[in-house]
Amino acid sequence: MTICRRNAQGFLAGSIVGTLGGLIGLGGAEFRLPVLVGLFRLATLEAVILNKAMSLVVVGAALLFRSRTISLALLTEHLDVVANLLSGSLIGAWWAAGHAIKLPRRWLNRIIMVLLVGLALVMLVEAWADNHDGGTALFEAGLLRIVAGVIAGFGIGVVAALLGVAGGELLIPTIVLLYGLNIKIAGSLSLMVSLPTMIVGFSRYSSSDSFAVLRKERGLGVWMAIGSILGAALGGVLLGLVPTRLLLILLGVILFVSAIKTFQHA
Repeated sequence: MTICRRNAQGFLAGSIVGTLGGLIGLGGAEFRLPVLVGLFRLATLEAVILNKAMSLVVVGAALLFRSRTISLALLTEHLDVVANLLSGSLIGAWWAAGHAIKLPRRWLNRIIMVLLVGLALVMLVEAWADNHDGGTALFEAGLLRIVAGVIAGFGIGVVAALLGVAGGELLIPTIVLLYGLNIKIAGSLSLMVSLPTMIVGFSRYSSSDSFAVLRKERGLGVWMAIGSILGAALGGVLLGLVPTRLLLILLGVILFVSAIKTFQHA
């Protein structure tokens, strides 16, 4: 495969993934990872690191796009939510990335497959529950909610580091359920949590030899990131044309099948 054709495939794959993710308010990194391993034949850890780099770019762009809809002033009213989740997610990302570097590839494949299957099930549960408008918080403001936020943040940080994703699929329902906020505000707050969490995980991966993939696959990474950003923007424009519940079911099934097929044989 020539470099130009490989980059073109990366752009097309990124565009498709970004569009699907944009339709439900995600960056689509969960779907990029199986593509990097299955289609472009990257080693698992290299794929995670490249996915993390692209996720940083896509999340940064998404935060700028959403600032036109959700004002910064509105988000600052909920900085306590961001701080609560970050206090756990930063630790989780640092811890998980450090262990991922040392894990044998077979075990890393198994763990990633289980996590992706778990995310697929989360999508299917979200489609069934259809709880996007917020409402009553799971816990009243106080120590119990703070502890729950730290624990949830830690788990999300672990998943984000091991998959190279922003973690929006976990962060958004967590913010909606735990703090009782609506999904639009939750989407922007999740990006504010994701960005520093990914930076911490990314810096941890820099000590790995696999970090050289950013130089080796720079063209693929750049074109796939551009495609993902354009796709996410297109998905945002098309938002509402496809029922969210139907889309979540479809994407959940796709992620479930692709995770098992890709990482069982990786």
